[in-house]
Amino acid sequence: MTEEMNKYTSEAQKICIKNDSIAPRLYDEYDVNLGLRDEKGNGVLTGLTKISKITSSDLVNGQKVPADGKLWYRGYQVPELIRLLGENELGFEKIAYLLLMGELPDEAKQAEFVRLLGECRTLPTNFTRDVIMKAPTEDIMNSMTRSILTIASYDERAKDTSIPNVLRQSMQLISEFPLLAVYGYHAYNHYEKQASMYIHQPDPKLSTAENLLMMLRPDKQYSQVEAKVLDTALILHMEHGGGNNSTFTTRVVTSSGSDTYSTIAAAMSSLKGPKHGGANIKVMQMMEDIRNHVSDYSDKDEIASYLTKILNKEAFDKKGLIYGMGHAIYSLSDPRERVFKEYVEKLVREKNRQKDMQLYQNIEEIAPKLIAEKRKIYKGVSPNIDFYSGFVYEMLGIPQELYTAIFAIARIVGWSAHRIEELICTNKIIRPAYMSVMEERN
Repeated sequence: MTEEMNKYTSEAQKICIKNDSIAPRLYDEYDVNLGLRDEKGNGVLTGLTKISKITSSDLVNGQKVPADGKLWYRGYQVPELIRLLGENELGFEKIAYLLLMGELPDEAKQAEFVRLLGECRTLPTNFTRDVIMKAPTEDIMNSMTRSILTIASYDERAKDTSIPNVLRQSMQLISEFPLLAVYGYHAYNHYEKQASMYIHQPDPKLSTAENLLMMLRPDKQYSQVEAKVLDTALILHMEHGGGNNSTFTTRVVTSSGSDTYSTIAAAMSSLKGPKHGGANIKVMQMMEDIRNHVSDYSDKDEIASYLTKILNKEAFDKKGLIYGMGHAIYSLSDPRERVFKEYVEKLVREKNRQKDMQLYQNIEEIAPKLIAEKRKIYKGVSPNIDFYSGFVYEMLGIPQELYTAIFAIARIVGWSAHRIEELICTNKIIRPAYMSVMEERN
């Protein structure tokens, strides 16, 4: 049946392509902003939010000019929030409170919030055995999405969209996401790759970053530098406006009146798309290819020569892209990358990976110039958060199967905040228009 079906669909696709293709000129004729972006690449305004703010330009003499990127969470610049945490404090939970509630907690409120998250950091009885382990898969995002929808059946108020209930569900999912990801990976690693199985119970007294590292490793051991770098990575991935694909998905599904579990499952399905959440995996694959073809990591000419081959579609995946460079919004700099790099360097020293860091730094210096020259880009090109995040995860011993899941563990906070804001502020289903260009037939 499979061979017969494959043969059928292979032929049928020709009919689909013939009848579904739309002439590009029609998009211009009807003034359609493909991807909800205008001709300058700016997102079409579809809503308002108080959760975060992103800027990449300044107004000079009435004209917008490119500027270093800035990112705010609830009115605070993110680099400043990271700085206020200091060298030792792990701040995922505090910043989660900020995004969900709209203000920083005092000491008592933070302690209560952290305690409740710790108590929620558990799964229903036998859930790991009966749900996660029954269908192990390399696609951890699919495993997590299935688990999210299954958890709904354990919630007697799953369909209740009142704010207190949605906040409860959000806090529970924020606490449960690390377990769903790590246990899903262990199940795959054991049943599909024949590795030893170990399931560590989370410690309610540990932070999200600490629990992730502890549950992932056979010996449960981690350093404070490792925990701090992972904590910082999670904070920087928590939220990035309402227009990114998965957060907009959250808004759209929320507007339909759907429940929290279905909404977050939809957001997960969006994030797992390679155009959205899988960029750091592409960076790692590219870097491995560069290592195989560049003999001297300090030779900038040799590096530039190979990067030029990548841009000319002569090397790596032959798509002409240097992954980890450029961003849909930021031009001169990604504020997340700038602050993250400081912590990357600390981990590099602990792991003795200075040679690899030299390669990254040289590419960071060389690639933007080559891209700007090749693409005739004058607004600026800079490394984004994905450029270093995969390198960090690799140094932490996190397998690539979990990279996008780590993104989700962070972004569940932003999704939850946007869901709550959508429920409070609007009572309309999001329904944009599509112009029909169908030809009528007799």
